[in-house]
Amino acid sequence: MLAEIQIFEKFGIDFLLRWGHVLVGIAWIGLLYYFNFVQVPAFAELEPGTRNQTVDKLASRALWWFRWAAAATLVFGLLLAIHQEYDGDPQLFSSDYMKTGSGLSVVVGMLLGITMFLNVWLVIWPNQKKVIANARNVLGGGEADPGAADAGRKALLASRQNAIFSFAMLMFMVGTAHFFTAYGNNEGLLDDRGIFWAITLVLWAGLEANCLFNRGTNLGTWIYENHKRAIGAALVLAAVWYALWEIIFG
Repeated sequence: MLAEIQIFEKFGIDFLLRWGHVLVGIAWIGLLYYFNFVQVPAFAELEPGTRNQTVDKLASRALWWFRWAAAATLVFGLLLAIHQEYDGDPQLFSSDYMKTGSGLSVVVGMLLGITMFLNVWLVIWPNQKKVIANARNVLGGGEADPGAADAGRKALLASRQNAIFSFAMLMFMVGTAHFFTAYGNNEGLLDDRGIFWAITLVLWAGLEANCLFNRGTNLGTWIYENHKRAIGAALVLAAVWYALWEIIFG
Protein backbone atom coordinates (compact mmCIF):
# COMPACT_ATOMS: atom_id res chain seq x y z
CA MET A 1 0.00 0.00 0.00
CA LEU A 2 2.63 2.54 1.07
CA ALA A 3 4.87 1.52 -1.83
CA GLU A 4 2.12 2.64 -4.23
CA ILE A 5 2.09 6.20 -2.82
CA GLN A 6 4.44 8.34 -4.88
CA ILE A 7 5.93 10.17 -1.90
CA PHE A 8 7.33 6.85 -0.63
CA GLU A 9 9.06 6.08 -3.91
CA LYS A 10 12.78 6.79 -4.30
CA PHE A 11 12.26 10.22 -5.83
CA GLY A 12 9.55 11.03 -3.26
CA ILE A 13 11.87 10.32 -0.35
CA ASP A 14 14.53 12.40 -2.05
CA PHE A 15 12.02 15.26 -2.32
CA LEU A 16 10.97 15.00 1.34
CA LEU A 17 14.57 15.09 2.52
CA ARG A 18 15.38 18.08 0.31
CA TRP A 19 12.24 19.88 1.44
CA GLY A 20 13.02 19.26 5.10
CA HIS A 21 16.64 20.33 4.60
CA VAL A 22 15.59 23.61 2.96
CA LEU A 23 12.77 24.26 5.45
CA VAL A 24 14.87 24.00 8.61
CA GLY A 25 17.82 25.60 6.80
CA ILE A 26 15.71 28.71 6.19
CA ALA A 27 14.92 28.84 9.91
CA TRP A 28 18.60 28.46 10.85
CA ILE A 29 20.05 30.98 8.42
CA GLY A 30 17.15 33.38 8.99
CA LEU A 31 17.88 33.43 12.72
CA LEU A 32 21.60 33.75 12.01
CA TYR A 33 20.88 36.92 10.03
CA TYR A 34 18.47 38.15 12.71
CA PHE A 35 21.12 37.85 15.41
CA ASN A 36 23.87 39.46 13.35
CA PHE A 37 22.00 42.13 11.43
CA VAL A 38 19.17 43.04 13.84
CA GLN A 39 19.66 41.94 17.45
CA VAL A 40 23.33 42.75 18.00
CA PRO A 41 23.08 46.32 16.61
CA ALA A 42 19.87 46.87 18.60
CA PHE A 43 21.40 45.56 21.84
CA ALA A 44 24.22 48.08 21.51
CA GLU A 45 21.64 50.87 21.85
CA LEU A 46 19.82 49.45 24.89
CA GLU A 47 20.36 50.27 28.55
CA PRO A 48 22.01 47.42 30.52
CA GLY A 49 18.83 46.58 32.44
CA THR A 50 16.70 46.47 29.31
CA ARG A 51 19.36 44.44 27.51
CA ASN A 52 19.43 41.85 30.31
CA GLN A 53 15.64 41.53 30.20
CA THR A 54 15.75 41.09 26.44
CA VAL A 55 18.48 38.46 26.71
CA ASP A 56 16.38 36.60 29.27
CA LYS A 57 13.04 36.72 27.48
CA LEU A 58 13.87 37.05 23.78
CA ALA A 59 17.42 35.92 23.00
CA SER A 60 17.13 32.72 25.03
CA ARG A 61 14.06 31.66 23.05
CA ALA A 62 15.58 32.62 19.71
CA LEU A 63 18.74 30.67 20.55
CA TRP A 64 16.68 27.53 21.23
CA TRP A 65 15.20 27.64 17.73
CA PHE A 66 18.56 28.67 16.29
CA ARG A 67 20.62 25.78 17.61
CA TRP A 68 18.00 23.10 16.96
CA ALA A 69 17.34 24.41 13.45
CA ALA A 70 21.08 24.09 12.85
CA ALA A 71 21.00 20.51 14.14
CA ALA A 72 17.94 19.63 12.04
CA THR A 73 19.55 21.13 8.94
CA LEU A 74 22.60 18.93 9.44
CA VAL A 75 20.50 15.81 10.07
CA PHE A 76 18.34 16.32 6.97
CA GLY A 77 21.45 17.09 4.93
CA LEU A 78 23.24 13.94 6.07
CA LEU A 79 20.15 11.80 5.47
CA LEU A 80 19.87 13.27 1.99
CA ALA A 81 23.56 12.55 1.35
CA ILE A 82 23.15 8.95 2.55
CA HIS A 83 20.05 8.50 0.41
CA GLN A 84 21.87 9.88 -2.62
CA GLU A 85 24.88 7.67 -1.95
CA TYR A 86 22.97 4.40 -1.67
CA ASP A 87 19.96 5.06 -3.87
CA GLY A 88 21.00 7.94 -6.12
CA ASP A 89 21.98 8.22 -9.75
CA PRO A 90 24.75 9.20 -9.77
CA GLN A 91 25.92 8.19 -6.30
CA LEU A 92 26.85 11.28 -4.29
CA PHE A 93 30.37 10.29 -3.34
CA SER A 94 31.29 8.27 -6.40
CA SER A 95 34.62 9.18 -7.97
CA ASP A 96 32.90 10.11 -11.23
CA TYR A 97 30.45 12.49 -9.55
CA MET A 98 33.23 14.13 -7.54
CA LYS A 99 34.86 15.06 -10.86
CA THR A 100 31.83 17.11 -11.91
CA GLY A 101 30.99 20.71 -11.12
CA SER A 102 27.95 19.60 -9.13
CA GLY A 103 29.94 17.11 -7.09
CA LEU A 104 32.65 19.59 -6.22
CA SER A 105 30.25 22.40 -5.35
CA VAL A 106 28.09 20.30 -3.03
CA VAL A 107 31.13 19.10 -1.06
CA VAL A 108 32.40 22.66 -0.61
CA GLY A 109 28.92 23.65 0.55
CA MET A 110 28.90 20.73 2.99
CA LEU A 111 32.31 21.74 4.37
CA LEU A 112 31.07 25.26 5.09
CA GLY A 113 27.70 24.10 6.43
CA ILE A 114 29.20 21.55 8.83
CA THR A 115 31.73 24.13 10.03
CA MET A 116 28.89 26.55 10.73
CA PHE A 117 26.99 23.84 12.63
CA LEU A 118 30.04 23.11 14.78
CA ASN A 119 30.46 26.82 15.48
CA VAL A 120 26.86 26.93 16.72
CA TRP A 121 27.10 23.99 19.09
CA LEU A 122 30.73 24.18 20.22
CA VAL A 123 31.29 27.94 20.38
CA ILE A 124 28.19 30.11 20.08
CA TRP A 125 25.77 28.19 22.30
CA PRO A 126 28.20 27.33 25.16
CA ASN A 127 29.22 30.98 25.40
CA GLN A 128 25.70 32.32 25.03
CA LYS A 129 24.63 30.12 27.94
CA LYS A 130 27.06 32.10 30.10
CA VAL A 131 25.65 35.38 28.81
CA ILE A 132 22.07 34.27 29.53
CA ALA A 133 22.99 32.99 33.00
CA ASN A 134 24.70 36.29 33.79
CA ALA A 135 21.70 38.33 32.62
CA ARG A 136 19.33 36.28 34.77
CA ASN A 137 21.64 36.48 37.76
CA VAL A 138 21.89 40.28 37.51
CA LEU A 139 18.12 40.61 37.08
CA GLY A 140 17.75 38.57 40.26
CA GLY A 141 19.97 40.96 42.19
CA GLY A 142 23.23 39.03 41.92
CA GLU A 143 26.69 40.19 40.92
CA ALA A 144 27.65 40.36 37.28
CA ASP A 145 29.91 37.59 35.99
CA PRO A 146 33.20 39.21 34.88
CA GLY A 147 33.63 36.46 32.28
CA ALA A 148 30.30 37.13 30.57
CA ALA A 149 31.67 39.87 28.33
CA ASP A 150 34.46 37.62 27.04
CA ALA A 151 31.96 34.81 26.46
CA GLY A 152 29.75 37.18 24.51
CA ARG A 153 32.74 38.27 22.43
CA LYS A 154 33.61 34.65 21.55
CA ALA A 155 30.03 33.95 20.52
CA LEU A 156 29.88 37.14 18.46
CA LEU A 157 33.04 36.38 16.48
CA ALA A 158 31.90 32.85 15.65
CA SER A 159 28.44 34.10 14.71
CA ARG A 160 29.87 36.79 12.45
CA GLN A 161 32.07 34.20 10.74
CA ASN A 162 29.06 31.96 10.23
CA ALA A 163 27.28 34.87 8.55
CA ILE A 164 30.33 35.44 6.35
CA PHE A 165 30.56 31.75 5.41
CA SER A 166 26.82 31.54 4.75
CA PHE A 167 26.82 33.56 1.53
CA ALA A 168 29.35 31.25 -0.13
CA MET A 169 27.76 28.16 1.41
CA LEU A 170 24.40 29.06 -0.13
CA MET A 171 26.07 29.87 -3.45
CA PHE A 172 27.61 26.39 -3.61
CA MET A 173 24.54 24.56 -2.30
CA VAL A 174 22.07 26.26 -4.64
CA GLY A 175 24.58 26.21 -7.49
CA THR A 176 24.95 22.44 -7.23
CA ALA A 177 21.73 21.91 -9.17
CA HIS A 178 21.28 25.29 -10.84
CA PHE A 179 24.65 26.60 -11.99
CA PHE A 180 27.77 24.53 -11.40
CA THR A 181 26.35 21.66 -13.45
CA ALA A 182 27.72 23.56 -16.47
CA TYR A 183 31.30 22.86 -15.35
CA GLY A 184 32.72 19.40 -15.95
CA ASN A 185 31.13 16.03 -16.49
CA ASN A 186 31.68 12.40 -15.61
CA GLU A 187 34.59 12.20 -18.04
CA GLY A 188 36.59 14.32 -15.59
CA LEU A 189 36.92 17.78 -17.09
CA LEU A 190 37.69 19.22 -13.65
CA ASP A 191 41.29 18.03 -13.70
CA ASP A 192 42.54 20.99 -11.68
CA ARG A 193 40.31 20.48 -8.67
CA GLY A 194 43.36 19.79 -6.49
CA ILE A 195 44.45 23.41 -6.94
CA PHE A 196 40.93 24.58 -6.16
CA TRP A 197 40.82 22.47 -2.99
CA ALA A 198 44.22 23.69 -1.80
CA ILE A 199 43.17 27.34 -2.04
CA THR A 200 39.70 26.59 -0.64
CA LEU A 201 41.12 24.87 2.44
CA VAL A 202 43.51 27.76 3.09
CA LEU A 203 40.63 30.26 2.91
CA TRP A 204 38.39 28.11 5.09
CA ALA A 205 40.99 27.29 7.74
CA GLY A 206 42.37 30.82 7.88
CA LEU A 207 38.98 32.44 8.43
CA GLU A 208 37.84 29.82 10.93
CA ALA A 209 41.06 30.13 12.94
CA ASN A 210 40.71 33.91 12.87
CA CYS A 211 37.29 33.85 14.51
CA LEU A 212 38.25 31.21 17.08
CA PHE A 213 41.64 32.43 18.25
CA ASN A 214 41.86 36.15 17.44
CA ARG A 215 40.34 37.86 20.46
CA GLY A 216 41.65 41.40 20.14
CA THR A 217 40.50 44.44 18.22
CA ASN A 218 42.83 44.40 15.25
CA LEU A 219 42.98 44.03 11.48
CA GLY A 220 41.98 40.36 11.71
CA THR A 221 38.76 41.11 13.59
CA TRP A 222 37.90 44.25 11.60
CA ILE A 223 35.38 42.33 9.50
CA TYR A 224 33.51 41.24 12.64
CA GLU A 225 33.13 44.58 14.38
CA ASN A 226 29.79 45.52 12.79
CA HIS A 227 27.20 43.83 10.64
CA LYS A 228 27.84 45.99 7.58
CA ARG A 229 31.47 44.89 7.46
CA ALA A 230 30.39 41.27 7.87
CA ILE A 231 27.97 41.58 4.95
CA GLY A 232 30.69 43.15 2.83
CA ALA A 233 33.15 40.41 3.79
CA ALA A 234 30.57 37.73 2.96
CA LEU A 235 30.00 39.20 -0.49
CA VAL A 236 33.74 39.49 -1.13
CA LEU A 237 34.39 35.90 0.00
CA ALA A 238 31.63 34.55 -2.25
CA ALA A 239 33.01 36.60 -5.15
CA VAL A 240 36.55 35.33 -4.50
CA TRP A 241 35.38 31.72 -4.52
CA TYR A 242 33.40 32.26 -7.71
CA ALA A 243 36.36 34.01 -9.38
CA LEU A 244 38.61 31.15 -8.29
CA TRP A 245 36.16 28.69 -9.84
CA GLU A 246 36.06 30.61 -13.13
CA ILE A 247 39.85 30.98 -13.31
CA ILE A 248 40.51 27.29 -12.67
CA PHE A 249 37.55 25.64 -14.39
CA GLY A 250 36.21 28.28 -16.77
